[in-house]
Amino acid sequence: MGSHSTLTAKQEAFALHYVEMGNATAAYRDCYDVRPGTKESTLNRTAKSILDNHKVAARIAELRSPAAEKAMITLDQHLSTLAALRDKASEAGQLGAAITAEVARGKAAGLYVEKREVHARMTAVVEVGDDKY
Repeated sequence: MGSHSTLTAKQEAFALHYVEMGNATAAYRDCYDVRPGTKESTLNRTAKSILDNHKVAARIAELRSPAAEKAMITLDQHLSTLAALRDKASEAGQLGAAITAEVARGKAAGLYVEKREVHARMTAVVEVGDDKY
């Protein structure tokens, strides 16, 4: 039947909201009785402790499993479509398009990592005084 049979109603609602929204604090606010004026840091800590509960974590993993499987099928289909487009472009003598399709396949599969250089100029202001010396 799954691990959700041992969760409280609030824990189950929290797991569902968390999977839907991806925000533990918002899920906690929506599913538990939060007093007005509760500090954000308290909400964050409490939401984290619920996430760390092994039963809740197992339920979240259970809820995410079908979505992860579906995403992998989509990735496989995407890679196959790009391969077919590459092959058609190559057969038509359009090597630029074939290479572009192959690079897109590599990016979709996570084979390429884009690197960016960031240059920053920093200025420091140092005050020197002889207040005591």
